[in-house]
Amino acid sequence: MNFLAHIYLAGKDEELIVGNFIADSVKGNKYLDYSEKISKGILMHRAVDYFSDNNPVYLRSVHRLQQSYGKYSGIIMDMFYDYLLANNWSMFASVDLKEFCKDAYAILSSHKHVMPEESRTILTYMMKNDWLYSYRKTEGIREALKGMSQRMKYYFPMDKALNELEKDKHLYNSDFVEFFPLLIRHTELYRTL
Repeated sequence: MNFLAHIYLAGKDEELIVGNFIADSVKGNKYLDYSEKISKGILMHRAVDYFSDNNPVYLRSVHRLQQSYGKYSGIIMDMFYDYLLANNWSMFASVDLKEFCKDAYAILSSHKHVMPEESRTILTYMMKNDWLYSYRKTEGIREALKGMSQRMKYYFPMDKALNELEKDKHLYNSDFVEFFPLLIRHTELYRTL
């Protein structure tokens, strides 16, 4: 899952949202340097990633890409699933996607002071280019994948994978609609404690 899914799964708790957002910038046990709820959000993000990476439905999607995209398949699939979440938004949320994104940016901005530098930089670009809302279009996903490719140590054209999404969209969508409710259930404990 990428930013949209992680923020959505955090529910309404602001610190859980922040923890989920900064998790990739917080290594090892450094999560203990944060408040209890932000730490819980970081651990929730890790639990989401672990659950996804070991779930047969999610892996079915990833395996479709592996022959052409190898070790990048999981990264690409996380972006595809954010696209599919945005396009199936009304199945999972009662609030409008645009409103959700606006609220998420406001929450993250108000907690910028506790974020690692890397997360603050990402947030600046995310808000400037409205990444969360842009994920509803293939062009938004293409730009995100292109940006990731350019920031990698060795360039790999992950944005070319959009051809696979367009070709087999019904298969990826079917996997997503089966998988995402399982992931929501898996994360319920984090939202209720």
